[in-house]
Amino acid sequence: MPTQPSEPPTAPLAERMRPRTLDEFVGQEQLLGTGRILRQLIERDRLPSAIFWGEPGSGKTTLARIIARLSNSELSELSAVSSGVGEVRKVIDAADTNRRLNRRTILFIDEIHRFNKAQQDALLHAVEDGTLTLIGATTENPSFEVISPLLSRCHVFRFQPLSGDGIGSLIDRALFTDPYLTNLKVELKPDARAALIQHSGGDARVALNGLEVATELQIAECRVQNEDVDNTKDETFPKSEIRNPKSEIVIDVTLIERALMTRPGRYDKKGEYHYDTISAFIKSLRGSDPDAAVYWLARMLDAGEEPLFIARRMVILASEDIGNANPTALVLATACADAVKFIGLPEAQLTLAQTALYLASSPKSNSTLTALLSAKEDVAQDPDRPVPLHLRNAVTGLMKALNYGKGYQYAHDHEGGFAEQQHLPDELKDRIYYRPSDRGAEKAIKERLEGWWKKRKQGSKESS
Repeated sequence: MPTQPSEPPTAPLAERMRPRTLDEFVGQEQLLGTGRILRQLIERDRLPSAIFWGEPGSGKTTLARIIARLSNSELSELSAVSSGVGEVRKVIDAADTNRRLNRRTILFIDEIHRFNKAQQDALLHAVEDGTLTLIGATTENPSFEVISPLLSRCHVFRFQPLSGDGIGSLIDRALFTDPYLTNLKVELKPDARAALIQHSGGDARVALNGLEVATELQIAECRVQNEDVDNTKDETFPKSEIRNPKSEIVIDVTLIERALMTRPGRYDKKGEYHYDTISAFIKSLRGSDPDAAVYWLARMLDAGEEPLFIARRMVILASEDIGNANPTALVLATACADAVKFIGLPEAQLTLAQTALYLASSPKSNSTLTALLSAKEDVAQDPDRPVPLHLRNAVTGLMKALNYGKGYQYAHDHEGGFAEQQHLPDELKDRIYYRPSDRGAEKAIKERLEGWWKKRKQGSKESS
């Protein structure tokens, strides 16, 4: 029967299981598979300065250390959270000394997106002249977070979250090769393994640390049970039925859920996931898919997104993508924004969901957007086209003498409250900006405008 080590390892399981060779590395097959670009560069020892962009736990730091080991280079590691220009310059000076000794230096900077412009500027010359090879790791889109001069000197490699199979292989490797877990004979039940994979979100560190926490929780519970038995005189409850922490440790799905219950999601209200998720939400509304819309809404609410931000985006969409095809959409979206401010969460979730479902289910038209953009184009070409005289107010005698307001037709003096007259500048008098769709309420608007304006009737005949 195995015996438990007197002291658990000091390093976390994720650190103990960190791969040391490319063959041990799991995931990123699109970069490291046979014949793939990054693997070829590593094996030929020709890796240029690079940015590793990907989610936490996808292997960025691990791969940088493997590269340094394979290339026989000296590895310097800095964290952008705690390092400044002074530390960067010290590494550059050491790298310059190494280069004179024909030894390469790899500088790995974790969370490089946290370096400000001055700190990133300090790297430019050393990267450009090859004093060192930079590997920067970031979870944020480098197009927004890394300055253009530095980005142009680096090759960006996009890391993907690990697949379920990849996470599963790491879990199995830990169970069968980690001395601490194997000595305890840890058994992970199938449903617990599936839950661990699912809730890790493709993050190897989350999966392995979750397994470790679940193991420690079970050990602690076994100890409590044994102590309870030691303190009882009830012989009908024999000690042999209590699992000994020095023997096999069985982890079920409940333990996994407890171990991961405080795991934060990847959603960052200022990061790429924030923009990707709101983009998916808006495009689902625009695409008239209420099921997808409410799903992405639930994702944002679960991640703690600011509810008023969601409401504001729906107000914008109500005009941009629905418009007069359903004028009530803007009314409801505006009321939603007011309600969110008035009642707050959690009750406002229902208001947001109601509005999202309504907008997704509404007829769509972007005629308001296209009308405004077309008008703005003409304004940009000539912002000073004169107002037609008959539309000007004649508030002085001189203005009347200059024919201000002459010939203006007051609409209410005409049958149906409409008088066909020119309201645009002369050069644009036949321009049509607003072209209502045949969807929803806009169909009636289109028919009404064509009944009033000859130019619209003619345009409709030509288009058909």
